[in-house]
Amino acid sequence: MAGASPVQQLIRAHRLRLIELLPWLLAVLGYFGFGDYLPLGSQILIMILFALSLDLVLGYAGIVTLGHAAFFGVGAYAAGIYSVHVSGEPLSGLLVGALAAAVVGLASGAVILRTSGLTLLMLTLAVTSLLSAAANDAGFITGGNDGLQGVAINPILGAFSFGLFGRTAYLYCLAVLFVAWLFVRRLAHSPFGRSLAGIRENAVRMHAIGAPVRRRLLTVYTISAAIAGVAGALLTQTTQFVGLTVLSFERSGAIVIMLVLGGAGRLYGAFVGATLYMIAQDQLAEMDPVFWDFWIGLMLVLIVLFARGGILGLTDRILRLIRRRRR
Repeated sequence: MAGASPVQQLIRAHRLRLIELLPWLLAVLGYFGFGDYLPLGSQILIMILFALSLDLVLGYAGIVTLGHAAFFGVGAYAAGIYSVHVSGEPLSGLLVGALAAAVVGLASGAVILRTSGLTLLMLTLAVTSLLSAAANDAGFITGGNDGLQGVAINPILGAFSFGLFGRTAYLYCLAVLFVAWLFVRRLAHSPFGRSLAGIRENAVRMHAIGAPVRRRLLTVYTISAAIAGVAGALLTQTTQFVGLTVLSFERSGAIVIMLVLGGAGRLYGAFVGATLYMIAQDQLAEMDPVFWDFWIGLMLVLIVLFARGGILGLTDRILRLIRRRRR
């Protein structure tokens, strides 16, 4: 409605639409249909959560980063070290992973968000490289190149143990993703989320109207880091292992590709992109173990050239075209 007030628009944006239940319906059906692929399903859910955290800073706030694996890796190592030396209780392990990643996000963001453009991009890479080198050197606590050994996770709520077939892990990841999605959805549709979109479009103008641009960017960067830390902690808990690959540049690059494939700044681009990428990677690696990444790269090039805005952007254009022809 054109004459609706800003408050009424926010209320409508918060309302859950029926189409938004589709990913969750598919996820529940996947529990019964994946069969032996439930461990892959858990990995997909974890990557969706990771991509969702990146979407907050890249899609909504416009912070370009190639070092988001720093927070994923910190969360993964924090949860693993907590399990080995303190407790294998999974929910508190998630909290430890989130807090550790949030602290790193706050500390690094306070420095790198003073910059922009290529400098910011390089600093995000530098942070990840430094953390990776630190994890490798601190082998006495991280396991170094061999990875952290002895990670053991207790049954969830003392009743649901992680079995060989991955059923508990899948439902656990799905529940954590759902809670995180509710939080991110509410944040994106809040006045704070709208201000992030304004900063992304024109930070100078937001400064001019009195918005605390740097503080809001640092806030969303820290929140994003915490969610990425939860994703990393989930990976550690469901695989009961953590190695240096969680801090690799390849992981940072892959999650950006996933978000671009689905559509950045759209909340559900993380769901589409991560699922498409993970399934394509699994199938292509089976068909062409050597050059599977070539086909992933080709798919990304085609999406960028012919589907601006990712899969969801292409879907929107097709739907608009259909509506015009019906008139």
